[in-house]
Amino acid sequence: MENLEGLIEQAPELIVTYGMKIIFAIIIFVIGKYCAGIAKKLSSKLMTKRKVDPTVVSFVSNMAWSLVFVFTIVATLGQIGVQTASLVAVIGAAGLAVGLALQGSLSNFASGVLMVMFRPCRVGDYVEAAGIAGTVNEITIFSTKLLTPDNKLIVAPNSAMMDGTIINYSAMDTRRVDFVIGVSYDADLLETKKVLTRVIESNQYVLKDPAYTIALSELADSSVNFVVRPWVKGSDYWPAYFEILEQIKLALDEANIGIPYPQMDLHLKETPAVASSAVA
Repeated sequence: MENLEGLIEQAPELIVTYGMKIIFAIIIFVIGKYCAGIAKKLSSKLMTKRKVDPTVVSFVSNMAWSLVFVFTIVATLGQIGVQTASLVAVIGAAGLAVGLALQGSLSNFASGVLMVMFRPCRVGDYVEAAGIAGTVNEITIFSTKLLTPDNKLIVAPNSAMMDGTIINYSAMDTRRVDFVIGVSYDADLLETKKVLTRVIESNQYVLKDPAYTIALSELADSSVNFVVRPWVKGSDYWPAYFEILEQIKLALDEANIGIPYPQMDLHLKETPAVASSAVA
């Protein structure tokens, strides 16, 4: 009876104390859940504006909501009086275990997010990375698909793409085509330069700006080498390369300017034994 009377006497104080904690816990939960929704919408809106892949947008926005919501749950339990230190430790240990188990996949995912956000390459770009080269066909959250010129599909992990150097041949509007043209030492150098200039200036793919370069670069062992460096549109690189190279060869032939090529002279020497057998 005395204990019951004591509880009755303390009831108003307990109700006020724990009631306020419960009310504050409910307020924290409601505000935290609202903030989780805002975090999800904000992250989704920002990534959508940057034209991030929809799969990545959904995954990252849900992850943002989950992180804020977990923090809200921990804060709510702490307000009620639950010891959250052990709970946080368990969550941390579980997260560490999952992270170690999915280390490779998480690395590829993080690299995929970085590729989609910072865009070192886009779908349709011709790139060289991770020891492979091809046209970017698709960028997913874990891998990048490249299509080679001979129509092979290569699937490369995003981590391998981001860990090395990415050479993007399609990033700029213009590209320089580099030729090294070797002519004979007997050739008239001024005439050779005029022929090369005429070919470059009359070609349909060569741009006026930036200006092309034609210069003597090397006195090699068996040839005098000129560098020919016109600028073309990036999309015209290979058509320009093949056409200009063919036109240079035809123009040099028409001007009777020789192009040296590797030769091998064979000298046959008869031995006395061979000569005697031949006479016999």
